[in-house]
Amino acid sequence: MSGLLTLETHDLGLSWVVDEPMQRASHALVVAGRVWLIDPVDRDEAIDRAVELGEPAGVLQLLDRHPRHCERLAGRFGVPHLRLPDAVPGTPFEVFDVVDVPKWREKGLWWPERRALVVAEAVGTHPMFSPSSDAGVHLFLRLRPPGVLKRYEPEHLLAGHGAPLHGPQAAAALRDAYRRSVRDLPAVVAKLPRTAR
Repeated sequence: MSGLLTLETHDLGLSWVVDEPMQRASHALVVAGRVWLIDPVDRDEAIDRAVELGEPAGVLQLLDRHPRHCERLAGRFGVPHLRLPDAVPGTPFEVFDVVDVPKWREKGLWWPERRALVVAEAVGTHPMFSPSSDAGVHLFLRLRPPGVLKRYEPEHLLAGHGAPLHGPQAAAALRDAYRRSVRDLPAVVAKLPRTAR
């Protein structure tokens, strides 16, 4: 598989971003010595590093239309593949609906004790999402962004596209994404041809 890989170890576990036009990002969250893979792209270096953090517990798929390598990795490790789960029993994670319309069903993941928010697609830190700030709302949601994400003040924002954000920057970026949602729409559209290369 082509594309360089950026790996980032952080307080929650590991994130990896593939250096490609859409900057697919994946995350491994460590809970009590067990590792949960979130929307993973199967890259050997990243998966090897993830399983060094603990025993694989399961694979979570938070977006219906982009299965990535969830099923493959769940099979490899003999763990559940939880596609659009309503809950993840035995974990501190809270699961909620972000978008629920035909052809776009997306779940969000909130880890209250760590103030960590995982968003697959509705918000991202990739340049296409955020032409003038650290994070932005998906192009197709900018006129009516899903209000549910406004409830959260994360210290960690882990997106499905782009690098993770940590500390005060995470909550500020999420607030700014909503504030600039409509205002930045022309800039997002203008950036599309360059981003898609």
